[in-house]
Amino acid sequence: MYLIDSHTHLFSEAFDSDRDLVIERAKQAGVNVFCLPNIDTESIERLHRLTGQYPGCCYPMMGLHPTSVKAQYKNDLEVIKAELDKWEYIAIGEIGLDLYWDKTFINEQIETFEEQLQWSIDWNLPVAIHTREAFPLVFRSLYKIGIDRLRGVFHSFGGTREELEEIALCKNFMIGINGVITYKKADFCNYLPLFPLERVVLETDSPYLPPTPYRGKRNEPAYLLQVATKLAEVYGLPVDTVAAVTSENVKRLFFGDG
Repeated sequence: MYLIDSHTHLFSEAFDSDRDLVIERAKQAGVNVFCLPNIDTESIERLHRLTGQYPGCCYPMMGLHPTSVKAQYKNDLEVIKAELDKWEYIAIGEIGLDLYWDKTFINEQIETFEEQLQWSIDWNLPVAIHTREAFPLVFRSLYKIGIDRLRGVFHSFGGTREELEEIALCKNFMIGINGVITYKKADFCNYLPLFPLERVVLETDSPYLPPTPYRGKRNEPAYLLQVATKLAEVYGLPVDTVAAVTSENVKRLFFGDG
C-alpha cells in the first residue's frame, strides 16, 4: 500500500527525540511522502533542516498560520514572502482563518490570508487552508481574490453539509481528512460520500488529532493507515482503492502529476 501524508508537522519539537524512528515507522506502514506546512518565521529553519535530511520524501510548504498572526504580522509576511524566491515549495500553507482560539487579530488574519492567497496566484502554487469557525469569512476572501484562479485543499475538514457543498462548487479545491473521521462525534461521515473521492486527500496533522485508538497520545504519520481504513468504510470501498486514489490526488494537487 502506498500512502501520502498531505499535512504533517514532522519538524515540530514534539518529534525531536525520535524523528528518524517516526519516519521509519511511517514507511513500514506504507506512508512514503510527507507534505510539511510551515507555521511561522521560527519554524522555517526546522522545516528546511528536515527537508534537507529527507530529500524526495519530505516536501515543504511556506506560509503564516492564522494563529501565528500577531502585532508583527507585516514583518513576518515579508520574511515568509522572501522565502518563496529562495526555496522550492509545493504550496502556500498553512494559511487561513481561525476564530476559535482568539479573535483579537481577526482583521489582521483576513489581511494576511488574502495576501497569501495572492501569492499562490503569483507563484502558481496551491494553498493549504486552515479554517476553524470561520468558513463564511474564508469563502468571502476566496471569492474576493478570485476563486477560479486559486486551487488547493481545505485541510482537516470536519464541517457541515452546507460547507461541504460549498467546497464542492469550488472545482479546484480538495478536502483533507485526518484522524477526526475516527471520532464518535464525526457527524460529517454521514454526508462525506456525497463528495467525490477524487477530490479527497489523507493527512494526519501530526502531532495533533491522533485517530482512534491513539487519542490522548502524540499523533504520527504511521497512523494515516487508520484514517485510510475509516475513509474506506465511509465510502464503501477497499482500503487499497482509497489509498491509491487519495495518493494520486495529492500528486495532482501538490506535484502537478496526472
